[in-house]
Amino acid sequence: MSFTAAASSEMKRKFEKKPTLLGEKAGKNSCCIFRVPRSLMEINQKAYHPLIVSIGPYHHGAEHLTMIEEHKRRFVRSLLDRTGNTWRNNLDRCFGAVVLLETEIRECYSETNRFGSSQLIEMMVVDGCFIIELVWELLNKPTRDPDDPIFKMDWILPFVMRDLLKLENQIPYFVLEKLFEISVPNPRDTLQNLILRFFSFSLEKPGSVRANERKFEGKHLLDLVRKSFQPQSSRSQTESEKSNKHLIQPAKKLDRAGIKFETRNRQNICFLDVKFSNGVFKIPPLRMDDFITCFILNCVAFEQCYGYCEKFVTDYATLMGCLINNQNDASFLSDHKIIENYYGTDEEVTRFFEKVCKDVAFDLEKSYLYKLIEDVNQYYWNDWHVRWASFKHTYFDTPWSFMSALAALILLVLTMIQAFMAYYAYVHPPKQSS
Repeated sequence: MSFTAAASSEMKRKFEKKPTLLGEKAGKNSCCIFRVPRSLMEINQKAYHPLIVSIGPYHHGAEHLTMIEEHKRRFVRSLLDRTGNTWRNNLDRCFGAVVLLETEIRECYSETNRFGSSQLIEMMVVDGCFIIELVWELLNKPTRDPDDPIFKMDWILPFVMRDLLKLENQIPYFVLEKLFEISVPNPRDTLQNLILRFFSFSLEKPGSVRANERKFEGKHLLDLVRKSFQPQSSRSQTESEKSNKHLIQPAKKLDRAGIKFETRNRQNICFLDVKFSNGVFKIPPLRMDDFITCFILNCVAFEQCYGYCEKFVTDYATLMGCLINNQNDASFLSDHKIIENYYGTDEEVTRFFEKVCKDVAFDLEKSYLYKLIEDVNQYYWNDWHVRWASFKHTYFDTPWSFMSALAALILLVLTMIQAFMAYYAYVHPPKQSS
């Protein structure tokens, strides 16, 4: 069989065609904004796709996101109006600065960008300024219009905040920094701190607590907020590698082995700061709601796609997936105030952690929880601990079992006394009077 010249030419063009859905350079350090893999998307598609606002190119122009799209330019003008120059001059400065970053911007996306230069630059400027102004107006209530529908209608802002932390809905953080430098010439606070304060309204504190301690090198908003939760403990490079590399048992099994569960409620503690010491598992409370579950899912997706970051959210989700094997485990952790369940039933919490860990790559040796898992396993598999805990569960777990054990003990003592008295009477019979 022979190829015609036309067929041969067509075949060669196919070999020369570059990938578009996952670019050839998607594995570079600079590439940090990805389409969520299909295997993860099956968990909960709504958690990854924007529901009310589009940021960046992946969902730009979607019909159901038109409402907020119409308000973006109002926010841009409001932001640029506050500086000394006219908003038109400031807008020209923004375009002029961002156009110089086009090559770096395109390298941040794993999927080949279908937009031309002018469209892409306009998108970056509008979306970036919209985010900065949204943050500014939420944190400066006295200066904003009290009747602004974005803030007045209670349902809108929570959905916008959630969409801003979705992996497919990001723009590079360096674009935000450049626009902030132009639009806020004399800031009283850093962009990083403003953003973390903004999201703390939904994440309820921990991320903003450490905002002043150091500067995070976030790739985008999701990565910035993710890094603000970075746990204090980390994997030591000098630790022994002679572990059995097993994950831990579910919470109820650990409890039956004598391991106690407590919450950590100190300031500067985020939900990832898990500790284990002397048979006590100390886990900060996790507020399970739609926002935090969406945040966790997108962090895990980012950590699975981006090969240049620590995967501490994946580590934590895997740990919780081990602890919560069924709804009894979820109920047990709720009773100990480790899980604050605003998400649904105990079964739904169990299903969430089961799905978030499914088909996810987890490397125990690189995990920040490596030493903790080793210590828990060592305690759990200690025969003395298990036998003593089993004895306590059998005889002291409920008032009725305790009373039964106490009655049996009293009966045993009385029986021993009776046996002793009988033996004593036999060895030392009473003297009979003559």
